[in-house]
Amino acid sequence: MRTITLINGDGIGPEISEAVVKIIAASGLGIDWEIQTAGENVIAEEGSPLPDRVIESIKKNKIALKAPVTTPIGKGFRSVNVQLRKALDLYANLRPCKNLPNIKTRFDNVDIVVVRENTEDLYAGIERMQDDDTAESIKRITRNASERICKFAFDYALKNGRKEVCVVTKANIMKLSDGLFLNAFRDVAANYSSVKNREILVDNLCMQLVQKPEQFDVLVLPNLYGDIVSDLCAGLIGGLGVAQGANIGEDYAVFEPVHGSAPDIAGKNSANPTALLLSAIEMLRFISEYVYADKIESALFKTLENGLMTKDLGGHCSTSEFTEAVISNL
Repeated sequence: MRTITLINGDGIGPEISEAVVKIIAASGLGIDWEIQTAGENVIAEEGSPLPDRVIESIKKNKIALKAPVTTPIGKGFRSVNVQLRKALDLYANLRPCKNLPNIKTRFDNVDIVVVRENTEDLYAGIERMQDDDTAESIKRITRNASERICKFAFDYALKNGRKEVCVVTKANIMKLSDGLFLNAFRDVAANYSSVKNREILVDNLCMQLVQKPEQFDVLVLPNLYGDIVSDLCAGLIGGLGVAQGANIGEDYAVFEPVHGSAPDIAGKNSANPTALLLSAIEMLRFISEYVYADKIESALFKTLENGLMTKDLGGHCSTSEFTEAVISNL
């Protein structure tokens, strides 16, 4: 039996974590969950929303499933997500965006995977005040980080039967920084003759995503563009409530939903566990548990096809009712 770290988060985190654990157990797959608490609830006792024990647990088990964790406002703590990415060198942010059954959206043919570089660029927040009226932010792009994220994107495409990887930059204006990312992509693409490659400017991409999203397959982007475009793609499939995600490095991987901890509905049995469940399904595929991943995904899709969904998606199910419906369809 494999041991996996479960960061059950705060807000709605514990509720949706419990739902996903129940569904996976009902599928017949045995997992020994090493539960780790994090977030606002542990600050008073341990002085940090991300105690060292959480990092050590992930380093030991290699794989983690993470529910939403609140980032305290005005208390000087860095985002738990940012801390995890840095501590574990989770350089690739993976965001599959695919239409789900019976979720009404403007498009019904979206199947895009966003691969976002996770460690540098403007998003790293290297900033300073030149004077009282002038702020400066540094955009740092390195060849090493650019090449490894592009290689990750092509390897993902090969492993998952994807046909094209499209690089997204603004290299016509930022000729040195984005130009370096683009050149790194070209160098990597030359080693993957079986996968098509394509180049597009980020402003053109955004326009085309809201016109013909079906033309895109795998997108690879620097950090800041990736942050923006991945949420745009989530909007194409129904919003953050159904958006899965993962942060992956050479040695460790953390799978998590994109949405927040929603403390306003915590404890009301109304939270939607779909995004965390989809993240768990991606996790199972990552560790080669394909049979169970497909089984759970089919049960989820059948549940949605039958119109059983939580209120945020227009349904009437509570968290527990939705969970039991998925289990009954396994």
